[in-house]
Amino acid sequence: MPGPGYASPIDAMKNGPREKILYVICIQPDQSEEKTDLLATVDVDPKSPTYCQIIHKLRTQRKNDELHHFGWNICSSCHGKECCSKRDKIVMPALGSDRIYIVDTGKNEREPSIYKVIEAEDMHKVNCSFPHTTHCLANGEIMISTLGDKNGEAKGDFILLDGKTFEIKGTWTKGKTAKYGYDFWYQPHFDVMVSSEWGKPNQIKKGFDPTCNYSECYGQSLNFYSWSKRELIQTIDLGLEGQTPLEIRFLHDPLKKEGFVGCAGYGAIYRFYTNSDGKWVADRVIHVKPKKVSGWIGEYMQGIITDILISLDDKYLYFSNWTHGDIRQYDISDPCHPKLTGQIFLGGKLLSDSEIKVLEDPELKERPQPIHVKGRRVYGSPQMMQLSLDGKRLYVTSSLYSPLDKYFYPDLVQHGSVLLKVDIDTVNGGLKLDEDFLVDFGIGPDGPLLAHEIRYPGGDCTSDIWLADSN
Repeated sequence: MPGPGYASPIDAMKNGPREKILYVICIQPDQSEEKTDLLATVDVDPKSPTYCQIIHKLRTQRKNDELHHFGWNICSSCHGKECCSKRDKIVMPALGSDRIYIVDTGKNEREPSIYKVIEAEDMHKVNCSFPHTTHCLANGEIMISTLGDKNGEAKGDFILLDGKTFEIKGTWTKGKTAKYGYDFWYQPHFDVMVSSEWGKPNQIKKGFDPTCNYSECYGQSLNFYSWSKRELIQTIDLGLEGQTPLEIRFLHDPLKKEGFVGCAGYGAIYRFYTNSDGKWVADRVIHVKPKKVSGWIGEYMQGIITDILISLDDKYLYFSNWTHGDIRQYDISDPCHPKLTGQIFLGGKLLSDSEIKVLEDPELKERPQPIHVKGRRVYGSPQMMQLSLDGKRLYVTSSLYSPLDKYFYPDLVQHGSVLLKVDIDTVNGGLKLDEDFLVDFGIGPDGPLLAHEIRYPGGDCTSDIWLADSN
């Protein structure tokens, strides 16, 4: 069968191989030295002599990149398509520099190399900047969401790359663009693409600014496009409780017309779907209760949901709560009423040795203890996640965005990130830390590094999109 990937999400879950290596984005927080951001290859094969080690580092050799999210030239949306042949190029945008790195994994997947660099001027020619999410399309093209115009002002748009030459072909959107941009997911079967909103790049680059007017600098809406017409057709304002909707996921089943988005500002998960009139609507289905504290920037510490993902069988939703320091697992078999089935604390601002005092906690009777794995203290908080294809292993890093890391978790910046593994009970639900697994990004000549997004060579549950005609 021509084309890469898997025929369906369940095919990937049941027949996909166990991951042996991971690719991890690493940001260099100290740009004053002769160090740069890099892509690390990590050995996660328990049978390998280099298990739990960084076996290769691909440095960008350029300054101020702020690598963040990345994706593939080809994914399961191309399964069975004659136009597409091999998943062998990583597409790696840089928020800080507006560059896009094309990385070759086909020659040696353990030691990838830079194939091409798309410079900022090429993106600015189509009046876009701050590239974020990469998804391949079923026709072999590559689409990348962008958050700003060439001057760094807010503009939610999407650029298209040629899947063979990796040149920018132009923008995907026709007509009106969304005010803000961030993540996106498409599903042609329902003629829809949905995107979320972070904020204005010029404001984001400043890091945390308690004096800014959030309604003027950050988004709180979901934007729905006609996939066939490439037009913005509907915007849902989620209101204050839905401020800063970030990671957005459709259910993997391409015949299910619904999904979820994690909203950072007030610790909320919204479900989006269509009503009886065919209009898209969104309901809040999960809310992390704030904690009353002293010694913090406010009277209450809200939950900040920074990453979400869904298992390939659409049974479990996971999210990271970057302020409180926990990862949560919800059974979404009934998507209208998610059920909490697992929770684990891996850091955060409320540890027992924190200077912040907890005055009222509606969830916990005792404060979580600091985490040590293999003698190494874990600093920061769980942030980016990646789930194994079979749903049994959850890999976790701790960096959000270096300007925010420096403000909220200076110890993380000083000591560097780690990669942890959480074992999953896929039958009854539940999360357990693997205390024998640790990858330390704080050591070595490039350290301390801030580790962010994670990918597998064969694809995963956040980069692959399945189409209805692939099943």
